[in-house]
Amino acid sequence: MKVPLRWLAEYVDFDLSPEELARVLTFAGLEVEAMAYVGQQQPSDPARAEAKITGLEWDRDRIVVGAVNEVLPHPDADRLVLIQVDDGTGIHTAVTGAPNLYAYRGQGPLDSPLKIAYAREGSRLFDGYGSGTEIKKLKRSKIRGVESSSMACSEKELGISDEHEGVILFDDDAPEPGTPLQDYLGDVVLDIAITPNMSRNANILGVAREVAALTGGELRMPDLSVSAEGPPVDEELRIDIREPQLNPRFTATMIEGIEIGPSPYWLQYRLRLAGMRPISNIVDVTNYVMLEIGQPLHAFDYDVLVERARASGSEVPTLITRLPETGERLETLDGVDRKLDDFTILVADTAGVLSLGGIMGGSESEVSDSTTRILLEAAAWNLISIRRSVQAQQLQTSQAGYRFSRGVHPEQARRGNLRAIEMMRQLAGGTIRAGIVDEYPAPPQPAVVELPLSEIRRYLGDAVDIPRDEVVRILRALEFEIEDSGDVLRLTTPDHRLDVGTGIVGIADLIEEIARIWGYERIPETQIKDRIPPQRGNPLLEREEEVRDLLVELGLQEVITYRLTSPERERRALAPGTAEDGNPYVTLANPIVVDRVVMRRALLPGVLEIAESNAKSRDRLALFEIGKVFLPDEGQELPDEPTRLAVVLTGRRDDESWTGGATEAMDFFDLKGMIEELVAALHLSASYNRAEHPSFHPNRAARLTVGEREIGVFGELDPRVQAEYGLESGPVLAADLDLEALLADSVDNYPAHPVSRYPAIVEDLALVVDDTVPAADIEAVIAEAGGRRLVEIRLFDLFRGEQVGAGKKSLAYRLSYQSDEGTLTDKDAARMRKKILKNLERKTGAVLRG
Repeated sequence: MKVPLRWLAEYVDFDLSPEELARVLTFAGLEVEAMAYVGQQQPSDPARAEAKITGLEWDRDRIVVGAVNEVLPHPDADRLVLIQVDDGTGIHTAVTGAPNLYAYRGQGPLDSPLKIAYAREGSRLFDGYGSGTEIKKLKRSKIRGVESSSMACSEKELGISDEHEGVILFDDDAPEPGTPLQDYLGDVVLDIAITPNMSRNANILGVAREVAALTGGELRMPDLSVSAEGPPVDEELRIDIREPQLNPRFTATMIEGIEIGPSPYWLQYRLRLAGMRPISNIVDVTNYVMLEIGQPLHAFDYDVLVERARASGSEVPTLITRLPETGERLETLDGVDRKLDDFTILVADTAGVLSLGGIMGGSESEVSDSTTRILLEAAAWNLISIRRSVQAQQLQTSQAGYRFSRGVHPEQARRGNLRAIEMMRQLAGGTIRAGIVDEYPAPPQPAVVELPLSEIRRYLGDAVDIPRDEVVRILRALEFEIEDSGDVLRLTTPDHRLDVGTGIVGIADLIEEIARIWGYERIPETQIKDRIPPQRGNPLLEREEEVRDLLVELGLQEVITYRLTSPERERRALAPGTAEDGNPYVTLANPIVVDRVVMRRALLPGVLEIAESNAKSRDRLALFEIGKVFLPDEGQELPDEPTRLAVVLTGRRDDESWTGGATEAMDFFDLKGMIEELVAALHLSASYNRAEHPSFHPNRAARLTVGEREIGVFGELDPRVQAEYGLESGPVLAADLDLEALLADSVDNYPAHPVSRYPAIVEDLALVVDDTVPAADIEAVIAEAGGRRLVEIRLFDLFRGEQVGAGKKSLAYRLSYQSDEGTLTDKDAARMRKKILKNLERKTGAVLRG
């Protein structure tokens, strides 16, 4: 928010220098990020301002107000003219190519001199034709044979704006020739960062209110008186509000017989300093009032509304605020044909859509050079609805949408309408119709808060002692209504404050306001008086960190993805044709972007998106993420938020290195090995079984089970899913695990056994078994039969072929027997082997391969 101090001074008096004012506002929560000195002398100590300093000082003796008495043709150039300028010391000739002076060429002495910004020889100015901010010194020179030592200035040369097509032409009431331009136009513009909790100050009046509270100055309100001499406005207009919760108030006034033209220079100048481009007197007034008091406005060409009404069979125009009908579209003022979302509130009439309510008007009913009748709208809109529509339509640059999406109280609508319609009459002529059409179906109730004075010290600390009278002064300066009842103040919030809550929240809000205006810098640092809270461990978090460390040691890189997503994004991770599971999402009432409207239900899609964006630049990706997912639970207000682990591997087995390394692509067993390392580090016993999942290859996926609990699935992605993410250069391995369930079974205390000092006996068993029997079942039977002396079982060979018969497979295991009491003999090993084979045949049908 750019705040010219001359404009600010119309509403509040202050004796502070610009640098001191910037510092005071910054400490009060209105951070001044930059200060533009337009013609004024910059501070000798810029560091005091604690803001970026820019601008150009205008020499008081050289840059003055001039009066052009005559414009003569240049004797040797068609695109140049000679101007006779009175600068207070006499008449001087200057050469200029300003196109806005051509119309006066050769007319003789002007009846009304043109007031301009005039620079004498030696002036320091910005280069009007350069792309940057290079400063040049004005020197005497000959221009196409005519000597010139001075010049008429454009806004760019003076550092006002980038406009350089013509020289500045002041209003007729500009000061006399010779007046230092610094005295007439010199200003300092504060660029204030308006945070969401300070959105009420996104206007000059809001900042003035803050300055009045901070300095004790008197706040002056804009004049809202209107000279309305026309017939009643309600004879020419109807209002129909169909969604009161989205549009709680709608006001309209009307002016006839106006003349569209440029605004006076004082208005254009203020708009430029405030960062807006002047367009015409009518449009400029709507922008001026929005910047002044914070109420966005919209002007309709009333004759267009009349034509549309007649074409649809209505006697008078009826403005309707409603939601879109199916298939409706609107071409907005920026020339974009927009598809309308079903949640966007519209201003329409009986013929169709006119504008996006609170955001941007439509092109058909906009004000043009031929407009003579204006219908002026000032309304209030639901901030959540506006914010959602601004994001959906990608209209973050809309000044109206910016303000409405942060909250504008409905009481502002009438004030803005009255202020603007009278300014239009003064600047564009015409007659204002009597009255105002004001539909107000949903007036909000002001917040009422009871503030015990003792709470101020309790919140801010015993070292803070703000006098009671000062508390009352601060709150009244901020326009809170106070009922004084001793030690408790009963306060009613002013209508421009939508941010103050009720109850305990309201008390905190008020104390924050008191501390802010009293001065945060006046609150001393104190030591905590209470005992330090006892430190308690968080075992689940500690284990989660251990898992992170382990995965990094295994060569994986951690990523963090958005918790916000969309159903379409999550469906990408499922094979085409997968049926909807019907499970709901946690949806956002006000998503920050249109393609992230729900909370995620899975981690894997987000990690695959990261792989998708990095695969083209890296030949190996080993990624993991640990994070929460959000699963709505019917019957409870908040969703379940289990912590999950997702892993994605693709590319070569080892990173490229001068030592070589494995260049073959990673496969299923690389991922399985990492999961086995994770399970082993948590001292758990897990089993792995074939699994089917819509994200994974039907024959290359496994389910991880710990005890009776299913932890998740891992394996190679379905090729169709790989193609969806553009990962088609090799296999993509992925895991989607319930980390919370995995960690729940891990323990801090686990049994440990000393390493036996006696040698082990190692032997191999080749077994023939039906192909349908899982290897895990065979291993479980071997472990049970082998007892505590069987210390290791390892499958090292799988064979299918004619030698073992159709429907059969051969599994070869390496078994290690070892005792803690002594050296085992061959008889001991034979006895255990016999028991194992007997149990295998009885329970699985496995026999020793011949």
